[in-house]
Amino acid sequence: MAEAGSETPDAAPVLDVWFEFASTYSYPAVVRIGPLAAAAGVELRFRPLLLGPIFKAQGWDTSPFNLYPAKGRYMWRDLARVCADLGLPLTRPPVFPAHTMLAARVALVGLGAAADQGKRAAGWGEAFCVAVYRAAFGEGRDVADAAVLADILASLGVDPGPVLTAAGSAAIKAKLRQETEEAARRDIFGSPSFVTAGGELFWGNDRLEQALAWAKRTA
Repeated sequence: MAEAGSETPDAAPVLDVWFEFASTYSYPAVVRIGPLAAAAGVELRFRPLLLGPIFKAQGWDTSPFNLYPAKGRYMWRDLARVCADLGLPLTRPPVFPAHTMLAARVALVGLGAAADQGKRAAGWGEAFCVAVYRAAFGEGRDVADAAVLADILASLGVDPGPVLTAAGSAAIKAKLRQETEEAARRDIFGSPSFVTAGGELFWGNDRLEQALAWAKRTA
């Protein structure tokens, strides 16, 4: 029997946050999820992926918002309303969807994915992810540009050179492939997606609060 005062507190419930940096609705979701998760007592695991291979498996060669113009027009108007309600700036990026492979690899470096085998790492990774979304959709910057990513890293007090070198390593490239394949195995089809420890899947910025509540309730 444990001595009084020696009990280990229960671990916080965990929610996996799957996202693609080119995803429009992931912008408000990733920007606002941190404080909401902290208030709910839910631990987050940021998991960047590439939607391109997942879309390709469905026979799409680009975003469905480009394939179906009416849907795309609605999305941009709807996103403008969402951002206005949240007080977030919105500027369309120069290319949509952006090529986000390098940004995802840099995020994996910051999140410590290759080193800690999937455990959440403290550090600049999550702040980088938020900053990329703010740059892409808040400021309309081209986050496919290594110079833009370097500027974001520098703004976080991170030396860009070693990070960009690490992002080109075989280990990080393999990790991004593995994460994208894992997302497909979990039937993730869009971004943002939230998955509880029990495997419950929620899709979309408008399901963020429900995902946090479910993660906490079923922990």
